Amino acid sequence: MIPYIEWKTIDLGPIDIQVWGVFVALGFLLGAYMAARLAKQRGQDPKIVYDILPWLIFAGLIGGRLGHVFFYAWPYYAAHPLEIFAIWQGGGSIFGGLIACSLVGIWYLRRRRVDVMMYVDILVFGLPFGKWLGRIGCFLIHDHPGTATDFILGVKYPDGVIRHDHGLYLSLNALAMAIVFLILARRPRPAGTYIAIFCLWYGVVRFILDFYRAVDVRYFGLTPAQYLCFGLVLIGIIITVWIRKEPKNA
Repeated sequence: MIPYIEWKTIDLGPIDIQVWGVFVALGFLLGAYMAARLAKQRGQDPKIVYDILPWLIFAGLIGGRLGHVFFYAWPYYAAHPLEIFAIWQGGGSIFGGLIACSLVGIWYLRRRRVDVMMYVDILVFGLPFGKWLGRIGCFLIHDHPGTATDFILGVKYPDGVIRHDHGLYLSLNALAMAIVFLILARRPRPAGTYIAIFCLWYGVVRFILDFYRAVDVRYFGLTPAQYLCFGLVLIGIIITVWIRKEPKNA
C-alpha cells in the first residue's frame, strides 16, 4: 500500500502555481531533450525538435482541453460555454492532446520539408519520458482515482479506502516504456519503430486500466479513451506492417 501524498499548488506569495502544470511543463522539456538526442544519433537536426516544441505545447494544451470538453463533459460545457476557457480549473484529455499534436506536428514537418515519418518517430521516442513526469503530477493531485483494491500499489485515500491510482500507474507505465526505448535506441531502428510500439503498448495498457477508473463518463460501458485506444492500436498495426514491408534503418 502507498500512502496518500497530495501536493496541488506551489505558494509563491500572491501567486499559486499548479503542481500538475509544472510537471507537465518539465515533461515537455525532458521529452524534447531525449528526442533531440535521438535526432543527433540518427544524423538528423536536433534544432527541428526544439523549433517544433512551442507548437506542440500549444497544440497539446488546446487539444487536451477540447478533448475533455467534447469527449467527457459536453452537456456541462454546452450549458456553460464560457467555462471552456477556464483551463485553470483543470480538465484535459491526453487523447485530445495527442490528436492535436499529431495534426500540428505533421503540418509543421511537411512545411519544413523534412522526412515526416523520421521526425515523428523521433518525437514519439521522447513521449514516454515526458509522460512519466507529467503523470507524476497527476498522481500528486490524485485527479484519476480508481476502484477499491488490495493491490500492493494501491493508494490509501483520505476516506480510508485503498484505491487504484491511475496517475501512478500511467507514470510507471511510461517509465517502463522509456526504459525499453533507451534499450532499443542502442541499435539503429527503422523509422516508425517507436510510433508503432507506443501506439500498441499505450493503446492496450490504457484500454485495460480504464476499467478500473472510479470517476469517468462511459458510453455503452467504455470510456472515451477506450474507444480511441482502438484507433491507436490500429495505427500501431498499420505502421508495423509498413515497417516490415519497407524497412528504413536509421
